[in-house]
Amino acid sequence: MNLFFEESGDFKAGSVLSQAGEAYQVELASGKRSKIKAKDVLLQFTAPDPATLLEQAKAAATEIDLEFLWEVAGQEEFGFAELGAEYFGHAPHPVEAAGLIFALHSAPVYFYKKGRGRYKAAPEASLKAALAGIEKKKQQLLIQAGYVEDLKQNKLPDAMKALALQLLFKPDKNSIEYKALAEACDVMQTSAQRLMLAVGGISSPKDLHLAKFHFENFPKGVAFPAIQVPALPTDLPVADVQAFSIDDVTTTEIDDAFSVVELGDGKLRVGIHIAAPALGIQRGDAIDQIARARMSTVYMPGDKITMLPDDLVNTYTLGAGQTRPALSLYATINTDDWSVIATETKVEAIPMASNLRHNDLDALVTEENLANNAGEYPHKTEIAHIWKWALELEKGRMAKRESFGMKPEQTNRVDFNFYVEDDVVSIVRRKRGAPLDKMVAELMIFANSTWGKLMADHGIPGIYRAQGVAGGRGQGGWAGRMQVRMLTHAAPHQGLGVDQYAWSTSPLRRYTDLVNQWQIIACVEHGITAPLVATFKPKDADLFAIVSGFDAAYSAYADFQNNMERYWCLRWLQQESARQVDAVVLKDEILRLVDIPLVIRLPGMPQTARGAQVKLDILRWDEVDLSVEARLLEVLNTVTELGEDEGMEEELEAELEQEAKAEAANAADSEVVSDVVNDTQPEFENDEDGISANPEITASQENSQP
Repeated sequence: MNLFFEESGDFKAGSVLSQAGEAYQVELASGKRSKIKAKDVLLQFTAPDPATLLEQAKAAATEIDLEFLWEVAGQEEFGFAELGAEYFGHAPHPVEAAGLIFALHSAPVYFYKKGRGRYKAAPEASLKAALAGIEKKKQQLLIQAGYVEDLKQNKLPDAMKALALQLLFKPDKNSIEYKALAEACDVMQTSAQRLMLAVGGISSPKDLHLAKFHFENFPKGVAFPAIQVPALPTDLPVADVQAFSIDDVTTTEIDDAFSVVELGDGKLRVGIHIAAPALGIQRGDAIDQIARARMSTVYMPGDKITMLPDDLVNTYTLGAGQTRPALSLYATINTDDWSVIATETKVEAIPMASNLRHNDLDALVTEENLANNAGEYPHKTEIAHIWKWALELEKGRMAKRESFGMKPEQTNRVDFNFYVEDDVVSIVRRKRGAPLDKMVAELMIFANSTWGKLMADHGIPGIYRAQGVAGGRGQGGWAGRMQVRMLTHAAPHQGLGVDQYAWSTSPLRRYTDLVNQWQIIACVEHGITAPLVATFKPKDADLFAIVSGFDAAYSAYADFQNNMERYWCLRWLQQESARQVDAVVLKDEILRLVDIPLVIRLPGMPQTARGAQVKLDILRWDEVDLSVEARLLEVLNTVTELGEDEGMEEELEAELEQEAKAEAANAADSEVVSDVVNDTQPEFENDEDGISANPEITASQENSQP
């Protein structure tokens, strides 16, 4: 005897070897033996053999008219044998009965299973809806197949044009557009980004990187809503100074300036003047909500996304020939030893005489010219005074820094400025620690430290940056302790060599500085009652939320800037037809090109001294995943002197992380990724006060001048 039975949701047939009560020992055609319960047996038959029955039954199932079978079944529950007698007009033979079971089981749209061998016909309304869904699915598959064919021919279907960014960065994986894109990528062995570039959904790798950043961080776009710019205060006293700023040629948010007044008897009064948008922006108003949502201006080579609307920036920026509200810190200095006799903070209006630019002055304001009083340039006398004071400020910081157990700052590094015009990039080398940089950095550190102490002395919270404080985040040991952190109370910044440091000098481009400016103004205007009237009272939980939000946003912006600088380095290689280039060894297999700040990993690099220069052959690069492949041609005799921290800072770590991701992307041909897993925050190009989390932090890293 043979049995046709159901086992684990499948139908099988086999020969009976033995029976014991309600169980059978059955041998399948494959030779496998199974113990089958009687309740699972659907048919007993002697012929044909089990393998033939299964083959013929499956063929018979395909010939059964499901619509007619559904009509015959009626609306009552039935057993397959009962329906078989109605459908075939006679008691079904084993092959017919098994075929009927296969047909019923394979048509859940027509028949609902109610038990072993028992079914019920679907209601008419449900059947019509299900059949309509099946037909719709068929049509969708046809449309999807058409999309796939278009994509394979490097054509972007019209229906996908408006969805290009969403398909790349936040797709609906149930949509036929996404399924078509995924299928085409699988067939063509490519990634979604590369395919979208090939078909014109994204016009260029640059636009791909920009679009990804915008989609993730500015999903509603980068345009500002219409706002009412607050009027400038008219009741401020006008300072008796002629202030000037020092910025890069691309800087439009001019929020710091300086003045020098000779008081006689060997004394000077140096003014540090910071634009004061806090006088016009109120906590919680429309402009504050915009600034808090963005947290910072986003910088990239050739472009930026400002934190504040242009109209407001233009109103409060310290433009030449204008008188603008400012928060001023005045330091009275004894020029005999350049010590600070007294400081005073004022809220006032500042007449701006000049906006000086690095591009015009760097070649003139050199250490040699300053020492010899040589060269002619605007505000020469004031700059000379500031330079001498800056040197003393630096000396004092270094003594403090060393008292914290840290080594002196390294100032022999080279920075790079990026300029992009009409998609042509210029990358200009610039030595870190140049006189103008040092002047601005030292005076900004002085202001941020002085105002940080002012807030602490008045008992109101602010947003501080601290380094070397016990219990820091990040890795354990020295690196963990030296992680730069943001706090709401004063704490030492050992890397800078100051007892406290509160970002306060860039309120037009950083939200933390705007918050601190509100707090500082409260100290100036209300004195000891400041804790009662300050914008943020002691223990204000919202201040912690701002710190957390700023950390997240600033880190994302820094990652994006690093990616875009790397992209423009690759564009420079193409633009300059650079194939054989010089590079300097930073560490082991890690090298940086001499002419541009492009860091690459060279697997298999022979052991070479740190700082050694080598010649590389650039084999290929990829502007999508930002990877570079090169080979070593020769080790040169030239040696580049590197700072002790160069090659170890967080910018390098971010570059290496990007390299690792690029390699992974190449191996799997996967999507572009740009997240940096460490929680350090690289400094910003064109940002007055960049960040560095390196234990050997320097003033120019913490306060890089655009």
